[in-house]
Amino acid sequence: MVNGPVLRGKDMAEFKMREMVTVGRKKLIGEVISIDGDIGTIQVYEETEGLKIGEIIESTNKPLSLKLGPGMLGNMFDGIERPLKKIDELSKDFIPEGIGLISIDPKKLWDVDIVVKKGDFLNEGDLFGEIKETSLIVHKLMVPPKIKGTVIDIKENGSYNIEETLVVLEDDNGNKKELKMYQEWPVRKQRPIKERIPIDKLLITGQRILDIFFPIAKGGTAAIPGGFGTGKTMTQHQLAKWSDADIIVYIGCGERGNEMTEVLEDFPELIDPKTNKPIMERTILIANTSNMPVAAREASIYTGITMAEYFRDMGYHVAIMADSTSRWAEALREISGRLEEMPAEEGYPAYLPSRLAEFYERAGYVKTLNDKEGSVTIIGAVSPAGGDFSEPVTENTKRFVNVFLALDRELAHARHYPAINWLTSYSGYSKILKNWYEENVSDEVVNLRNKMLRLLQNENKLQEIVLLVGEDVLPDNQRLVLEISKVLKTGYLQQNAFHKLDTFVSLDKQFKMLTLIDYLYERSKGAIEKGIPISQVKDDKLFYDVVNMKYNIPNDNLEGIDKLKERIDKYYDELEGKYSS
Repeated sequence: MVNGPVLRGKDMAEFKMREMVTVGRKKLIGEVISIDGDIGTIQVYEETEGLKIGEIIESTNKPLSLKLGPGMLGNMFDGIERPLKKIDELSKDFIPEGIGLISIDPKKLWDVDIVVKKGDFLNEGDLFGEIKETSLIVHKLMVPPKIKGTVIDIKENGSYNIEETLVVLEDDNGNKKELKMYQEWPVRKQRPIKERIPIDKLLITGQRILDIFFPIAKGGTAAIPGGFGTGKTMTQHQLAKWSDADIIVYIGCGERGNEMTEVLEDFPELIDPKTNKPIMERTILIANTSNMPVAAREASIYTGITMAEYFRDMGYHVAIMADSTSRWAEALREISGRLEEMPAEEGYPAYLPSRLAEFYERAGYVKTLNDKEGSVTIIGAVSPAGGDFSEPVTENTKRFVNVFLALDRELAHARHYPAINWLTSYSGYSKILKNWYEENVSDEVVNLRNKMLRLLQNENKLQEIVLLVGEDVLPDNQRLVLEISKVLKTGYLQQNAFHKLDTFVSLDKQFKMLTLIDYLYERSKGAIEKGIPISQVKDDKLFYDVVNMKYNIPNDNLEGIDKLKERIDKYYDELEGKYSS
């Protein structure tokens, strides 16, 4: 039987679950997903057009696995780690069937520095060599998991391809194991670690609404749900460009071809602002557009997370952007339907929650097998149909992530970006990171954040009254809440990704900006309590300059904020003196 990417074959009793197979004369790549007696079901990661009944299914005797080694950084892959540049050389327009499981370049020579000597005993995870893969990242060659032994032979430092044996180990039983530059690892299996470490460090993004209001921790999980046009992809691009992760893995999972084309064209031209080197030197792109094989889309997020874990094991901090997990869930639903499984809510398979959990649980801050600290942070975009956050993918994702950044269509239409709704979003890391803020920014951060969120919640209630009876009926102290909330929303929560000063903001400036807005609120509130009318308390020029400090004050020179504070003091001192005399 051939039903799109799903095949059924007979005489498969000797095959194993999750085993990778090749199908037909074109050697299409597939994976065994069900065995019933001698009947096996296979999902194929390539187009099955032209496949005939009676073609041979051959076993590879291993699960769907990746080659993990030098050559991944700066590269662009499809959903099963086949390099798009190589595919482009073979076929200009579409991915041809039967090209096999091509992967990182087997012929490219890498300059290897061997860091062990004969007689050394190596455990799993120990380093035996280093490669300067890019100008930003040193690729550390590690002993694969479950392998250990004494070094009995090594190559001299020099240039080698990934297939050459660099080190030979001998275990206690006399068995020899050749170590090459790469490891092979099944995509659906977590890589081993020594232990998980409690999360206590901020993933610095330079985005004010994230770093202060809804922080993401290194090794944490976050979801960015939002309807069409609310800025999910742009928000993830900002995180990929500016977050202080060492390595970025960006997965375009089932997105439109034009969006992925933009990513593939833009990223190679971007300069990393921290190093002034091309950002691709620390980035891996995985592209599986909506017109690519649906089964490969289902595999793409496992491909990305496996690559991220590999670099984590070297001691790097990796951030993985999955855009979007809704398209991945739709691939699950399509394959499930072809398998004639009993559908659950909205047609999704009953195992959707467990698959989402398996993915997000692979995030974490860990101690690696070689006693380094590394982390994988997962930031997944969710695309609920019609912006309905009660649909199954969003609801189940919410159960497994600690940061929920709800994008709002009304904010997006008002050109307020990032369009993160401060009333429906939350971060479970705010309290956990309290000590980090105290040590690295100020012990006032958490209290100030909470105070500003209460102000915004109060403003939301007042807006309901304003819609009914108008603003003029409110007392001056409540009208002030509306005015300060405007300053906070426009001057702080709204951030321009295309402005050279506002696209990334240092934590020091973020805190000082928020402190100044709070100071403006306290001074103006004090003036109102002394009976001064709000028409005098609100100075349009002063409020305007506070809003625009994000554009006028550079990150490395914050004297302008101090001068604004002096202007606030001068204005309210004169105003209070005038009314008291």
